Amino acid sequence: MTVKPDWLRVKAPQWERVGNVKEILRDLALNTVCEEASCPNIGECFQAGTATFLIMGPACTRACPYCDIDFEKKPKALDPTEPTRLAEAVRRMRLNHVVITSVNRDDLPDGGASQFVKCIEEVRAVSPNTTIEVLIPDLCGNWEALKIILQASPEVLNHNTETIPRLYRRVRPQGNYDRTLELLERSRQIAPWLYTKSGIMVGLGETDAEIRQVMQDLRAVDCDILTIGQYLQPSQKHLQVNDFVTPEQFAAWQAYGEELGFLQVVSSPLTRSSYHAEQVRELMQRHPRNKIVE
Repeated sequence: MTVKPDWLRVKAPQWERVGNVKEILRDLALNTVCEEASCPNIGECFQAGTATFLIMGPACTRACPYCDIDFEKKPKALDPTEPTRLAEAVRRMRLNHVVITSVNRDDLPDGGASQFVKCIEEVRAVSPNTTIEVLIPDLCGNWEALKIILQASPEVLNHNTETIPRLYRRVRPQGNYDRTLELLERSRQIAPWLYTKSGIMVGLGETDAEIRQVMQDLRAVDCDILTIGQYLQPSQKHLQVNDFVTPEQFAAWQAYGEELGFLQVVSSPLTRSSYHAEQVRELMQRHPRNKIVE
């Protein structure tokens, strides 16, 4: 594996705080993407008392070569107690903002939409002031399933673009670039009050021009928030890092994204899709939207 540059060094966390979050997660038998996907920011986020909950897992029905989450063609049946346990974790951790994501569940007719809804409803019941962000898979293009999730009224709908169109077949073989853009566009049409968000990882051989084109494509479907971060190889069996992008380049992309009209661009080597996601609460205050009730 390529030697990481100095700017990718992560500060050691205060393990007392980290341990408290881990204790809650173990007690409630919950999965987090922080742990399952080997996120480099796990220490910082756990120390701050936050986590990104991974539902319907930990096994995924897709085997993307960049991802460290386990692959399983026939994952376990959904656990009906999971939404209640997740909501209890939100209560215990006193979260102002929670991110709920999932593995791909292509084995389910609705891709897991109903489980997302149950989780949203349970969190609302026990912590009504907590803002909710859902980071969802592409649902295999099932737009009725997307509508079901949006009818539960999360504040933020996040769906990652991940990479440039040229690299999709190698990086995200079961994904589809146009379908990703369509999901974000339909989300805005179904729920105009929603804040939409997407993320890109870099360092897999893309060019600056290709990244800027993806940014333009995302703004064309009125995506509000963008995250850009460095891809890091989880193990020898995963895709290799092509190059380590400099902090200066990340800063240039952030400036370009702001010029394009994104409400927020988080761009740095260690940025991940839900990194500092709680900042969306401040964004909502600066750019309020009235919910449209049909």
